[in-house]
Formats: sequence, C-alpha cells, structure tokens
Amino acid sequence: MAGMKMHFIASSTEAAVTAAERLSERYGHVPLREAEVIVALGGDGLMLSVMHQNRGLPVYGMNRGTVGFLMNSYSEAGLPARIAAAEETAVNPLAMTAGTTDGHEHCALAINEVSLLRAGPQAARLQISVNGKVRMQELVCDGALLSTPAGSTAYNYSANGPILPLGSDVLALTAIAAFRPRRWRGAILPSTATLRFDVLEPDKRPVMADADSRGVDSVLWVEIRTETSISHRLLFDPGHGLEERLMREQFV
Repeated sequence: MAGMKMHFIASSTEAAVTAAERLSERYGHVPLREAEVIVALGGDGLMLSVMHQNRGLPVYGMNRGTVGFLMNSYSEAGLPARIAAAEETAVNPLAMTAGTTDGHEHCALAINEVSLLRAGPQAARLQISVNGKVRMQELVCDGALLSTPAGSTAYNYSANGPILPLGSDVLALTAIAAFRPRRWRGAILPSTATLRFDVLEPDKRPVMADADSRGVDSVLWVEIRTETSISHRLLFDPGHGLEERLMREQFV
C-alpha cells in the first residue's frame, strides 16, 4: 500500500492546493499516465471535471470544497490504506444530442443531469417522447431535466425530484416549475430508455440545453440516453458510499 501510485488533482481554492502539496510530499505524486488512482481534492464540481476528463482510473475524492456529496472526508493520515479499503461505485453518464435552429447537432456527456431551460421571458413548451412514443403532448414549464442516480441529489433534488438509489437502473425525469399540467412533477424511466424533448414554438419560446454545465443555445430537440460504454469508477470509504449518502440526504 505504501507504494501506491497516486496522482493528485486540486481545485483552485487555497485549502485544496495546500492539501495537494502536503499529500504529494507525504505520499508521492506521479504523472497521470503512471497512476493507479486519482485523488481529487475539492468539491463536487472538481469531481465532475475529473470524471469528464479521465476514464478508466478509479477516483478517490476528499472534500476541500463547499459541496462534497461525491467526496470522502479529508484526512492526511493513512491515505493508501483508505484507498485500498474503499468501495467502488460505477457511474454511467448520460449522452445528450441536441439539434439547434442553425441546423447543427451538438453532443455532450453528463454525469449528473441533462436539463432544458427556458431562454426567454415566456415558459417553454416541450413535447416528451420515450423510446419513440409521445408520452406528453405538451409540458409548459420553466424547464425539465433527466438525472442519473448519482446526480439525483443535485439539481434534480432542488427541483423536487426523487432521490434514486444506485443500482436501481432508473433515471429521474423532473419538471421545473410546471405550469401545465400543473400537478405533473415528472416520471421514473428505465435506464435503457431514450428520452426526446421537442421544443414547441422555438422562435417565440426559446430553450437552451445543459449537460453538466455544458450549454447549447436555441435547441429544437434533445435526445438523451445512458452511455453504457463509459463507466466512471468512484471510490468511497466503507459506510460512506453513495448509497449511504443518498439515504442520509432524505432525512436532513
């Protein structure tokens, strides 16, 4: 364990940079191509960035930021042993394809969620299809999002969406400030589903799409599916994995 090859990545905060320096000095820092594990020091924003940029290597995060749902608690002591004892959780991202008014298509991956948001003063009008079948002719709303289980405690939860347990193989479709149908809050979809949004009256009611903060303006339609060919490996201390975090979040 003492010889574990670690690559440290820190956010720009003073606490994260200092932690990276201290841990690198104590345990050694190797280039990414030589590493066995990535140690991310920051908050959930850094973790998402690391996951988007690195595939294959397991990532062990320690919280040196503000929001740390995906991070373990910070401690300098016994880091190789903690990593060796950590439980691994696999996360598949969502793949978004968005068609825009200029005739182009834009693709992006999202580990948390893909969201559609109104881009003007008027509410968005969206038609929703699942696996090629129209399930809702018209949703008038500020927006809608599709969330993974790992992202279900982020924007989805703030929009009153459900928390999804890992391993459930489902996705959360959540409306954001629905006006019509007023009482519709969303739906639970199987992770194998392909979801499509078609924007109605795009000139009058412009809509933008967002995949983990990667925005696309003036969308006409958006298709979303689970990208099963990509699996991100997250490491959590025993008893502090995502399942426990999801449970704790519901009783705050």
